[in-house]
Parts: sequence; structure tokens; C-alpha cells
Amino acid sequence: MSNPTYDVVAIGNAIVDILSTATDAFIDEIGVAKGSMQLMFSSEEADALYAKMGPGMEISGGSAANTVAGIAALGGKCGFIGQVADDQLGQVFAHDVRSIGIEFATPVRPGDPTTGRCLIFVTPDGQRTMNTFLGAGQFLPATAIDTAMIADSAILYLEGYLWDPEEPRAAMRAAIDCARGAGRKVAFTLSDVFCISRHGGDFRQLLSDGLIDILFANESELAALAETDDFDAGVAKISAQVPTLVVTRGEHGACALQNGNRAEVKAEPIAKVVDTTGAGDLFAAGFLHGQAQGYDLHASLKLGAVCAAEIISHVGARPMVDMKALAAKHIG
Repeated sequence: MSNPTYDVVAIGNAIVDILSTATDAFIDEIGVAKGSMQLMFSSEEADALYAKMGPGMEISGGSAANTVAGIAALGGKCGFIGQVADDQLGQVFAHDVRSIGIEFATPVRPGDPTTGRCLIFVTPDGQRTMNTFLGAGQFLPATAIDTAMIADSAILYLEGYLWDPEEPRAAMRAAIDCARGAGRKVAFTLSDVFCISRHGGDFRQLLSDGLIDILFANESELAALAETDDFDAGVAKISAQVPTLVVTRGEHGACALQNGNRAEVKAEPIAKVVDTTGAGDLFAAGFLHGQAQGYDLHASLKLGAVCAAEIISHVGARPMVDMKALAAKHIG
């Protein structure tokens, strides 16, 4: 097998995040659960909610895109596959990811719907409540999958959020086949409990078929996938089905099991949690970069925790410091 050109190639929703601060009362007013993610199913619905937002900031987002942005900031070579429309937000997204060195060549999709956007309300406690219109992202076709790039990447990374629509699901299945055919690893993030409630059967089948090498979950997602609220029992059940299981536990740190070995890290201390948007995405970035660079399990977890701590210390899901220097300081 040849040495890969790319460390990680990700497939995910191409979304532009629009972030604004909000009060708890506002979250109650719009009728969503604080800290959750809900889907919006029309551009009109997204426009109506956007009209209620206070002053905000725009930055390219999407779970898997955030992860490869983090890896690129750490010095990794990355690619991204995701669908944007032929519109202004699509241009913003493409410019942002390419400007940080990520290979992005998915052809734009003409016509409606528009490029996806996520309206994020950040409350004073740092919790983010996300309202997502997937837009063009949910129409990523299998023909957009760059098989040469996937075959030339050490790790293919997939986000559970994109499993919902039929076309991207078929595209990701094709990508898995391509990666495994090339002898590469496949990493998958469960993304959210609601994804498991709709597609848990598919996710469990991917594991039982041996198609996933690295699985990311938080405590709630692990419980939903394992169908038990007993954390240790859930870890034991799922880790038996995947070579590497990574479970994030918020302020309690994270643990990982890899081929019988277990490692744990504490959460990195920070002065204040400002915005939890992208915490899991950047944890995955640190862990995957560590694995791609040949770090052991504990060092990969540690780098994940360092990246997550950086991202929750400010508004937005993209790094704002020299991540190479930060990694060198903590990992060496």
C-alpha cells in the first residue's frame, strides 16, 4: 500500500454557521431545547428564524468540515467533500475551507435549495442551540465522491448528521467501499442522539459488518447506540464491535479503547466556557491528527482534549490560536 497523500478526507454537511448570543428566555420563546440541534426543512423557515437573530458572525461550519479545519490547523493534509449551491453562501464556504489549505473540489449544485446554514444561539452559560437548514448539502450525490482522493487518504471521516438524506447516505456507503478497497481506515462520528433514533439500525449494522475502524460518541450517543444507560456496560458492548472507540464526557474528559487497550484523559482546564460549538468536532480533529501521525492512544486523546478546550474558550468552531504551537506545548 502506498503512503497516502492526505491524512484525513472528510464527507459532511457544507454549512455556513451564523452565530449570535441569546438569553435563556429567547431559547424558550422559539420553542427548542437548549443545547440541542434541530433541523429546519425550508429556506423560508430558516429566513424567519434568522430575522429574529441579534447581531451575529458568519463562518463556514459543518461538523466534519470543522474537524478537518482543526486537523489542517495542526499541520495535517486534508480534503473535504460536501455539497454547496451556486450562491453567495456557497462561495463563502468554499473560500473559507480552501484558504486554510483544505482540498475542496466538489462541483456546485445549481438551483434550489440554497447552501446549508446553521443558526446558532449561544447562551451565557456557553451552551449552543443549533437550528440547521441542510439545504444543498442533503443532495450530495455518489457521483461527487472523489474516489482517487479517498483512496489516497489514511483516514476517511464521516459525520452521522449526513446519514439522514438518501443521496448522501448512498454517497457515504460508496466512499466506505472505496476506502476499504484501498486498505484505508474509516472513522465515523455519531453526531447526535436524534441521528441514532432514526438510523441506529444502520449504524449498528456498519459496526457488525466491520466497516468502521474508529467510532466517536459522547455519553448520550453511546447510551442510545448501546441501548443502556450503564456507561461501563455501553463501553464494553460497543468497544467489542469496533477497533477504536472514543467517548467524550464533557467536563469529565474522555476515554478510548483500542484493540483491548484503554486510555483516559481529563478535560483541559480553561478560565471560562464561552461557546461549546464545535467541541466534539475539534476533539475528533486532535484525536485523528494524533492517530494519523502515529501517536499512541493516550497522546491522541490528550491532543483531542487540548483542541476541544481551545475551541470552547471563544465563540465559533474554528481555531483562533496557533494550533501547531499549542500541540507542541502539550504533546511535544
